[in-house]
Amino acid sequence: MLTQLLLGGALIVATIMIAGTGFILMEFVLMRCRRWLLRPPHKPKLLLLLVASVVWILVIATAGVWLWALAMLWLDLFVTLEAAVYFALVAFTTLGFGDLLLPDQWRLLSGMAAINGLMMIGLQTAFLIEVVRVVRQSQATQDWNGG
Repeated sequence: MLTQLLLGGALIVATIMIAGTGFILMEFVLMRCRRWLLRPPHKPKLLLLLVASVVWILVIATAGVWLWALAMLWLDLFVTLEAAVYFALVAFTTLGFGDLLLPDQWRLLSGMAAINGLMMIGLQTAFLIEVVRVVRQSQATQDWNGG
């Protein structure tokens, strides 16, 4: 049980670090595009920002799922990579079909993957809202100041 908790905890920390790195990269890109984002017209740029942010969030989430899948494959919990990725995705999204299960001695990992997925969804939602809010607020300030 301790091994599962330590490994699951390490995977959770790793996925949070992946997300944090992804957010820092996105912030860097946004700062480089700041002038362009603040120039009118704003609505098409907000739409592009929203789409780009969601795609980037999907990349980050996919990296987390793959990390869990590769760990499970490394532990020989699944025979194929496809099965490991499928299980990790189902657990990460808390979908929980139940058609693939971990062996009893590793079943705590499935719950930890689900907790990790919930945390990541919350973190990524907050990130998405904050990106759009900050850019929109900057655009509005620019408009009010005659930008």
